[in-house]
Amino acid sequence: MNTTAKQKIDKKIVIIGGGIAGLSAGIYGCRAGYEVEIYEKNPVAGGQCMGWNRKGCHIDNCIHWLTGTKKGSALYEVWETIGALDENTQFVGDDLFYTTVLNGQRMTLWKDLERTEAELLALSPEDTDEIKKFIQHVRYASECEVPAEKPMEAMSIKDYIRLGASMAYMPKVTKEYGSIDLQDLAARFKHPLLKVLFTDYMPKEYVASSFLVSYGTMVSGNGEIPSGGSLAMVNRIVERFRQMGGKLYLNSPVASVLIENGKAVGIELQDRRHIMADYVISATDTMEMFSHLIGKEYMSKKWQSCYSDSKTYPLFSGMQAAFVVDRDAYSERGTIFFDCSPIESGGSSTCRMSVKSYDYEPSFAPEGKTVIQVNIAQYDAEYLYWRSLSKEDYAKEKQRILHAIEERLYQQFPSLKGHMEVLDCWTPLTYERYCNAYHGAYMSFTMKKGVKSFRAKRTVKGMKNFYIASQWLMAPGGLPVAATAGKFAIWWIAKRDKRKL
Repeated sequence: MNTTAKQKIDKKIVIIGGGIAGLSAGIYGCRAGYEVEIYEKNPVAGGQCMGWNRKGCHIDNCIHWLTGTKKGSALYEVWETIGALDENTQFVGDDLFYTTVLNGQRMTLWKDLERTEAELLALSPEDTDEIKKFIQHVRYASECEVPAEKPMEAMSIKDYIRLGASMAYMPKVTKEYGSIDLQDLAARFKHPLLKVLFTDYMPKEYVASSFLVSYGTMVSGNGEIPSGGSLAMVNRIVERFRQMGGKLYLNSPVASVLIENGKAVGIELQDRRHIMADYVISATDTMEMFSHLIGKEYMSKKWQSCYSDSKTYPLFSGMQAAFVVDRDAYSERGTIFFDCSPIESGGSSTCRMSVKSYDYEPSFAPEGKTVIQVNIAQYDAEYLYWRSLSKEDYAKEKQRILHAIEERLYQQFPSLKGHMEVLDCWTPLTYERYCNAYHGAYMSFTMKKGVKSFRAKRTVKGMKNFYIASQWLMAPGGLPVAATAGKFAIWWIAKRDKRKL
C-alpha cells in the first residue's frame, strides 16, 4: 500500500487527542495532502486503546475482540489504511465468546455456532424454539457490516443500495430483537442458566439486537483478536502516521481551541503556546471538548439532553483488577462469569463477577504464568460515589474491594491460593484521569430499548473549520466508531477542499 501523500501540502490540520480517532484522522489527513499535527496530553498515544506493564507482566485494557478483521470489508480497509492490520497480522485464534456458570452448570457461546446450538439444546430442550430462533438471528446478524466507506449523511441512493445489500438480514434481527433489552431476552427462556447467560456480558439494559450483532461478529470471523493486543496495535498505527510525515506531540495537553470571528484558527496549549491551523479536529471526549476546549455555549440541545438524562442515556465503566497466576493453577479460558458473595463496590452491590484469561498471549506474562483480569460493572451512580471520596478514602476503598475480589476468586477457584499475585487495580476515575472520559465511561451512551440510538453531527453550530472525531458521535461507541469518525472528519475537510481522500 502506498502510504505517502501525493498532493501538495499547503494547509494544516491540528488534531486534539492521540487516541484511535485522532490517529485515524491524522493518517487520512496525511493521505489527503495536509500537514497534520496531533497533540496528546499523555506520554503515550492510544487513548483508551491501551495496555501497561506491571511486575514484568502486561495488562491489556481494551481489545476483547476487534470488529473489522475480515478481509474485504470496508472496516478492514480502514484498519489496513491506518496500519492497525495488514496481510501479516496474526490473530490469536480464540474459539469462544464467553462462558456463564450457575449452580454448578456452565454454558459457553462458541465461535462455532453449530456447537453452541447443540449444547444449548442439550442443556434445555424445553427452550428449543427460542434457542433455534436465537441461533438463526445470530446468523443473520453475522452478515452485518459497519458502514466505513463514507459518512452516512453523505451517501447517495447507490451508496444506500450497496449498504442495504450488506445489511440485508439486519431488518429481521431488528424486528425480532430491536425492541427488547437483554432482560427481556433472558425472560424468554425457561432454564435458569440461560436466563443468566444473556445478561452477563453486556449491561442488562442494552437493546438485545446489539448483543446478537456482537456475537455474530465473532461467529463470522469479523471479530478476531490481533496478536500483541491493544498497545501493539496502537504502536503500529503511530508508526504509520509518522511514516506518512505526521507529527505527534506527546505530553502536550491542550487548554482551548482558538476561535476568531466564529472560526477555529488553532489551539492554545496549557503552556500558553499557540498553534495555528487551517482546520482543528477534536478527537477527545466530547464533554471535555464542550467543557474546556470550546465552551458549553456550543453544546446543542441534543447533546445537553443526553448528558443530563442518565436514566435514558446511561453510561458504564468498570472497577477492575489484574492478577498474574500460575498456569497450572488456573485452567479457565476466555471470559467466565460466576456467582459470588456480595461485593460492595462504588456504593452498589453485585453478586456476579467476571474473569478474563489472557492465556492466549504468552508474552503478557513470564513463562508458566498467565494474566487474568476481573471486571465489576460500574454506572453513573457508582462513578459519582467514587468521585465523592477524599484521596485517602479513595485509596482505602480500592484496597478494600481488591481484597474482596481476591477472596471471591479463591472461593470460586481454590487452586489459586498461593499461586496468584496482584498486578494493578483501577476504577472509573482512572479513565477520567488519563483519558478525560466522562464519568469514566469507555463506551458511548448505552443503546436502550425504546430510545432512539444516539447519533450526532461532526460539526458544531456557530464555528467554522472545526470538526469532531470521537466515539461519542454514535452509540455504542468503541474502536470501530472511533476509527471511522477520524476518517470521516477528514472526508468532509477533503471534500470541502476538493481533494481525494
